[in-house]
Amino acid sequence: MPSSPSEPDKGIDLQIGQQTRPHMRQLTLQCAAVFSVLSLAWPYFGFRGEELPWPETALAIGAVALLIAILTRQPWWWWLIHALFAPLAWGISALSIDPGWFLLAFILLLLVYRGALSGQIPLYLSNNDTAAALAQLMPTRPGMRFIDLGAGIGSVVLPLAKAQPETQFTGVENAPATWLAGYFRTAGLANCKWRWGDIWRVNLAGYDVVYAFLSPAPMPALWEKIQGEMRPGSLFISNSFAIPGVAASSVVEIDDARHTRLYCYQR
Repeated sequence: MPSSPSEPDKGIDLQIGQQTRPHMRQLTLQCAAVFSVLSLAWPYFGFRGEELPWPETALAIGAVALLIAILTRQPWWWWLIHALFAPLAWGISALSIDPGWFLLAFILLLLVYRGALSGQIPLYLSNNDTAAALAQLMPTRPGMRFIDLGAGIGSVVLPLAKAQPETQFTGVENAPATWLAGYFRTAGLANCKWRWGDIWRVNLAGYDVVYAFLSPAPMPALWEKIQGEMRPGSLFISNSFAIPGVAASSVVEIDDARHTRLYCYQR
């Protein structure tokens, strides 16, 4: 008989589900706008024997999608996406571009921005000033272990691993192109492990410092994971995005172009 899933596995599956459901919600919202407009426009123009005016129809779909996004209290950036999606789709279709180019563009974007599709985590690159600030925040005891969740091309673990050879660094990335770039960049460092994988399936119990530069969307679920796995005395550092409703132990402000803030949570 197949064994039932363990409690940790159930928790992981729940966290993954929390990251994927928003995409279905937005898709449903856009489909609702399309259905609402076409269910009125097609009969009206059909009875009149007129061709459906696609430019105006696309604008109407965008307006209805924007209204639904506002009424359902979606984040403001989704307002723009829903308002512009149908008009842009019609405008691009009028250019008669070979569909193969769209497939190629999708594949290239997926190779770099897979996290944005699978977990609302776009590609953010930490700068050298951030790496220097992290070096100051990290304990200096021998054998310390540091992990970067969503490590991009290694912009954090690479300089830190070079500067602190006594510390073990791990970078986790799941976008193929950025993972490959990070793999080659860190290949010569004995104290740096570069892993392909899902951050939700990484056990954080063995790490002294956990760093992440993600987005607001996954922070509540990530905090649950941190509370369930990180040891007392360990440190979680979030670049730019605080955990909602949780007071940080300290906040480090970096004097860089984007005024980076590091939110530190001591376990």
